Amino acid sequence: MSQRGFQQRGRGGGDQRGGGGGRGGYQDRGRGGGGGGRGGGGRGGGGGRGGFSGPVIFKGATQVDQRLSHKENDLSLVKAFNSLQIKDPSRPLRPGYGTLGTPITLRTNFFPVRLPKAPVYDYSVDISPKTDINRLKIRIFTLLEQLPDCKPFLPHIAHDRSARLVSAKRLPQPLNFIVPFYEEGASPSRVTTTYTVSVTFTRELDPTQLTQYMEGKPEFHGHDPLPLVSALNLVLQQHAVRTGVRVGKNKYFFPTSSQGFNLSPMVTAFQGFYASVRPTYKQLMVNVNACMTAFIEPGNLADALLAFSRNSRGAMPTLPHELMKKVKVTTKHLGYKRRHTLQHVATTTARNTTFTSDKYGKVSIEEYFLKEYKIKLKHAADLPVIDVGTKKRTYLPAEICEIEPGQPFRGKLNEQQTAQMIKVACNPPKINAEAIVGDGFQKLGLDTNPSTSPLHGFGVEVTNEMAAVPGRELPPPRLNYRVGNARVANGGWNILDVKFHRGAQLPSWSVLVVRDGSSVFSGPSDTRLRGLVDGFATKMRNSGMTVPPGPPSLLLVNLPSPDQDPGRVRALNEIRKTLQDHVQKAQSRKPAFVLVLLSRRDNFIYPGIKRIGDVELGIQTVHIQLSKVVDKEPNKQDQYFSNVALKVNTKLGGINHKLDDVAMRWLRKKSTMIVGIDVTHRGPGSKEGTPSIAAVVASVDSDFVQYPASLRIQQSDEVKEMLDELTDMMVERLQCYQTKNKALPERVFVFRDGVSEGQYDTVLNEELPQILNAFKKFNTKDRKAPYRPLLSIVICGKRHHARFYPTDSQYADRNGNTRPGTVVDRGITNVFDFDFYLQAHAGLQGHAKPTHYIVIYDETKFTADEIQQGTHDSSYLYARATRAVSLMPPAYYADLACERGRCYLNDFLVDDRSSTAGGSGRDKAAEAQRTFEAARRSWGSGLHPDMRNSMFYI
Repeated sequence: MSQRGFQQRGRGGGDQRGGGGGRGGYQDRGRGGGGGGRGGGGRGGGGGRGGFSGPVIFKGATQVDQRLSHKENDLSLVKAFNSLQIKDPSRPLRPGYGTLGTPITLRTNFFPVRLPKAPVYDYSVDISPKTDINRLKIRIFTLLEQLPDCKPFLPHIAHDRSARLVSAKRLPQPLNFIVPFYEEGASPSRVTTTYTVSVTFTRELDPTQLTQYMEGKPEFHGHDPLPLVSALNLVLQQHAVRTGVRVGKNKYFFPTSSQGFNLSPMVTAFQGFYASVRPTYKQLMVNVNACMTAFIEPGNLADALLAFSRNSRGAMPTLPHELMKKVKVTTKHLGYKRRHTLQHVATTTARNTTFTSDKYGKVSIEEYFLKEYKIKLKHAADLPVIDVGTKKRTYLPAEICEIEPGQPFRGKLNEQQTAQMIKVACNPPKINAEAIVGDGFQKLGLDTNPSTSPLHGFGVEVTNEMAAVPGRELPPPRLNYRVGNARVANGGWNILDVKFHRGAQLPSWSVLVVRDGSSVFSGPSDTRLRGLVDGFATKMRNSGMTVPPGPPSLLLVNLPSPDQDPGRVRALNEIRKTLQDHVQKAQSRKPAFVLVLLSRRDNFIYPGIKRIGDVELGIQTVHIQLSKVVDKEPNKQDQYFSNVALKVNTKLGGINHKLDDVAMRWLRKKSTMIVGIDVTHRGPGSKEGTPSIAAVVASVDSDFVQYPASLRIQQSDEVKEMLDELTDMMVERLQCYQTKNKALPERVFVFRDGVSEGQYDTVLNEELPQILNAFKKFNTKDRKAPYRPLLSIVICGKRHHARFYPTDSQYADRNGNTRPGTVVDRGITNVFDFDFYLQAHAGLQGHAKPTHYIVIYDETKFTADEIQQGTHDSSYLYARATRAVSLMPPAYYADLACERGRCYLNDFLVDDRSSTAGGSGRDKAAEAQRTFEAARRSWGSGLHPDMRNSMFYI
């Protein structure tokens, strides 16, 4: 138990706004905002060397928790692990703790939890008649808790409002509750159904076993702590369940008692808090973090339609497609509150929408409401009716519908909404820390022990003092270029006077000017256009690339207006024809790449050009947004050109920079291929049935700079993270390595992105056999010995809520973030697993989020220092930036390759079908299958053969 344990508790400052984290610059998949540094680029540069005092540090100096202050404990724990003599490389035990780097002390958003001493009793819950509708189950449990015969149990029970209940005391058996059901807001006399809720004992959970597990006792290596941990999660989250709105897993928001931040009409952001129980070495913890999400603004539906009417271009007002079938509305015209789901917005008004009534004959909606309910509609002629029917059309006037409060926005935020969200969500660490220990603890019910919380009944107590853990700051690697030096400061460096280590050879290149709407240039002879092209050519030459003399081929294409071409099909056909004609004229001498100059942002043009280049014609394309470079200061234009040159050189097989031999030693002990794997799924607004996209990238040389990729689409009945065709993709990558090196690698390191904690064993059960099978494919008759390289698999986790706070300004940047190279492997890591947290990047915006690395399979037998320092050093090898990135580059590249694959299926991922589209939904599965088959035909053979050995996705 932490010596600092359960002290006098105060609420601290508290700020209404949450904090980001995330991978930084390139937020393609919405995995978190802020955090900065995963992307980046440019000329790098210093900033933030530490030494900043004052308000950026949360609470200041502290001592490491007593349980972590004795290194003998670490040694004895590792010695105990070694005594198990486990030879299976799956889920390796921690081989030791890291020692490299400068020792530092950090606070972390983990809070000690006092474990109950008595057993916890676990029960299953059955509801009869059975229902699978979550809304009904939530209401049933709300009514259950109001029953007089249930109230005596409330101080010592917690439940999931579905199928599980835990109690600090043994409950009588059998235990059945009769629950008369009526909707919220309705009279108790309006009972529609009577439910029987049966609570049945299943098992007794012993806290002493969890204590032994957290002590690291070898005999508890196979113990599953999840049953008791999940039970304690129910206990700690019960207050939030009763008073807030849960969004996703373990995140709670309180929109009726919090300040909101408007993102756009009908969409408001609220801060909430994440809470999850975590067993760590010698201490049970609860991880608490600030988070932000968007909610649908409550209010009258007619007002919402009027707010969106300015986008209707003279047509009947409607709502964005992503709100359809998601917005819950309530009505009271029947004399009681009734809840409906908005299915779609019609194109007719209450005045001209008619139906046949048994009482009134053929009648309009307007007339019916006047005759039947004495309601005179205000918007009978200017607003559409809405359909709330599930099996048949049921039309209601919008003005009698109220949008329910507390509804999360399930759609994808647009560009403007995202920009607003970043502004309110990306706060410095100190602001987030104060929000967590203040507003967070209060709203989650962790500090005041309110009557709605069963903490006291279970003997559970939480301190609001953050845990203090030891960390280390790893030194950056040395970088080298062919000409010039790069001095790393705060995870970044300047490339003003350097030349790429290996500059690409350009036999020819072309420029495509896309004139979309307002024209930036007057024509081909515009001096600003010529100056831009000449300036970029000079930048490539100065960076060490071989560029042919003279101007490149200049292509111009005028696109039809989006008003006349909403899906941009005609526009893309114009671009396709222009590029096809250009390639045919060039015959066998296709341009090395086409520089595409875009005059505006568009959801169809960019992905469409990428598909034309990557899939149809086999031409590398690089885009420039003219608004970023035209009429800009020379230094800003030069910086932008530098970023683009990094991409061009990498796409064409060049090497921008290398790490020195010391940093590469861990990878060069034997010939090694590093692999990155990721899967991306369709998001909000995509067509049902749109396939997932899987990517595998792999290094092809001993510099670990070039990572060609394999892409596949895959189908599953539900979103599935595992890959279906991993064997074939790995074979492709090994063949590419073999072609380049005339031999196969002796070791394969896999860095797997996008896998949650509960899926580690799934990777071992489903993907590991496919990787091993790929090795067997090379066991031909010509090979003297079976091919079986050493294999290690490391999970790169970003979907976590661990954050660190410096305790000394000497080790903080100007925003109060920990500095690049911060690594933590003690105090909050798993007891038995081989894992660590690494923040390799600078937190440029918001609160920097470390990456959680977990070694789940290890034939290489990594030491802690080797994998920690090696991963940190490799984070400086990301090709399109001059700064360290937050994720191991091959995993990052796999993510980028997935995103590029999304461009090839853009018509399916951007579903702009009208929100007025009807349909019964009976053939939903058949429609999804038709969509998948259409996507598969559209995908065809995937990448053009000329692109398959390049980093086309960078």
